[in-house]
Amino acid sequence: MTRRYDEDCVATREILSLVGDKWSVMVIVNLAGGAMRFSDLKRAIEGISQRMLTLTLRGLERDGLVKRTVFPTTPPRVDYELTRLGQTLIEPVSALAIWAQTHRPEIERAREAFQRAAGSK
Repeated sequence: MTRRYDEDCVATREILSLVGDKWSVMVIVNLAGGAMRFSDLKRAIEGISQRMLTLTLRGLERDGLVKRTVFPTTPPRVDYELTRLGQTLIEPVSALAIWAQTHRPEIERAREAFQRAAGSK
């Protein structure tokens, strides 16, 4: 193994841990349709807390995947949208989401079978 290979693996793992996070996937999928306000994102993503949505958006913004725009209105309006880089994730993330939805019943059956087998030991 070379040092360069090790560095590439670390970088890949760090990026995938953010992009592959369930909340990041949901944010990216929801922003694929265009800019959204924080409250609209929160309503659209079932089960996400305000704090987790804030952290997820900050992480995506930090990595250049989401752009945050503040409008000088009263009260201030904040929109979030995918950057050009973030838009390149729509296709692979959507494919992953579709795969998960398609195979959910099989995965649930496998989990139930595993639990039954584990319980009989």
